[in-house]
Amino acid sequence: MKTPISTPRADAADPGIQPCGCTLPAPAAGDAACRTVDLGLDVDRIRAITLDLDDTLWPIWPTIARAESVLQGWLADHAPATATLCRDKATLRDVRNQMHTVRPDLAHDMSALRRESIRLLLQRAGDDPALAEPAFEVFFAERQRVELFEDALPALEFLSSRFPVVAVSNGNADVRRVGLGAFFRASLSAREFGVGKPDARIFHAAAQAVDVDAAQVLHIGDDAHLDGVGALNAGMQLAWVNRGAQAWEHAPLVPHITVSELLALCRALG
Repeated sequence: MKTPISTPRADAADPGIQPCGCTLPAPAAGDAACRTVDLGLDVDRIRAITLDLDDTLWPIWPTIARAESVLQGWLADHAPATATLCRDKATLRDVRNQMHTVRPDLAHDMSALRRESIRLLLQRAGDDPALAEPAFEVFFAERQRVELFEDALPALEFLSSRFPVVAVSNGNADVRRVGLGAFFRASLSAREFGVGKPDARIFHAAAQAVDVDAAQVLHIGDDAHLDGVGALNAGMQLAWVNRGAQAWEHAPLVPHITVSELLALCRALG
């Protein structure tokens, strides 16, 4: 068995051509600076990859801000009173808080929460609540227009050429509508499954989707609690994508490997 590794191999500075045909660039200068004390990655155990989406493959908040701006424009044309109401940040905050209180059954369904929040705003403004459906579709279509991190596409090409990859997300991105469906063997969302990360059940279901044990899975994600604690408690290895050099605050649990970008992980996987 190979010796477990927690850092990219020393000979990976010249990555060359990988099995997928893509070329991996040299390590980023900040990789070492953001690294925590890792367990070490056992590459030989890995038979499948589970992968977070938002803030792992693309930044989520610019996407949401753009989708909300498009929605605001649509409301201005079709429900102007609601558009005016939506300019009040305190009202938006109150509606979000109310939805979480009165509809706890939607806690894991970001689409339904957004749709019903729009409906409530329409009702408060005196507009037709039936407009919630087309308004949400305007928002949702724009939400799928993501701008990938520079490392995301070559990393997906590399990972999917070597392992079955399963998307695991608490959000409502659709890998097919985003344009990345070809890289994924399956996709699990909290909305469809009924529970989200960090619940171990969604991680176990992702492993079952590709007929492997959880111990044979490497989970890749950015959120230390949702991705990190969840995957580790599910018995998976964890690659923590720590783009912002955040501190790991979940001891005694620790990642198997910490990287500041996805291509550093690809180099570590060999």
